[in-house]
Amino acid sequence: MPSMNRYHQWLCSSRIWARAVEKDLLPWALDEVQLGADTLEIGPGYGATTRVLERRTGGRLSVLEVDRDAAERLRAQYGDRIAVVHGDGTAMPLPDAAFDTVVCFTMLHHVPTPRQQDRLFAEALRVLRPGGVFAGCDGRASRGFRLVHLRDTYVPVPPETLPARLRAAGFAAPGIVVDVTKDHFRFRAVRP
Repeated sequence: MPSMNRYHQWLCSSRIWARAVEKDLLPWALDEVQLGADTLEIGPGYGATTRVLERRTGGRLSVLEVDRDAAERLRAQYGDRIAVVHGDGTAMPLPDAAFDTVVCFTMLHHVPTPRQQDRLFAEALRVLRPGGVFAGCDGRASRGFRLVHLRDTYVPVPPETLPARLRAAGFAAPGIVVDVTKDHFRFRAVRP
């Protein structure tokens, strides 16, 4: 993964991260989010979140991964149980209104610019069915978060800007929720 340094690669592929994702991160990020019959995960990376999603979804799970090698690893790991698509979240090679739920976890800060992040939000809206939910979480900017990302692509999303950015992408204002903790934020947004 070119946007991650070696330590970050090790951490994201470790059992430590996988346990944290399963026990803490995804239960918190997906609290009050009902995964639909067709779910898309943007940016699964090494697949720690995908492993949890596979068990939680009652329907079809697809993942969109920008890194070709990571996409190939996921294909080898999941076979035909999960549809793995190699592509960019800012220009998804997916049809309009194909998913009930679109999710992304701790990957937005790897999108190189705020403008590209906004494009990813617009693409998430495009591939959602009306009434569909876009949800996820990310880390908040901090010294420790920055240290893990030395020489990485690191563009943290200020959570206070997220509601306006999601509205600008076309999500329904009353359906946007952003919750913030000291280190993380989670969000939900509904396609009108």
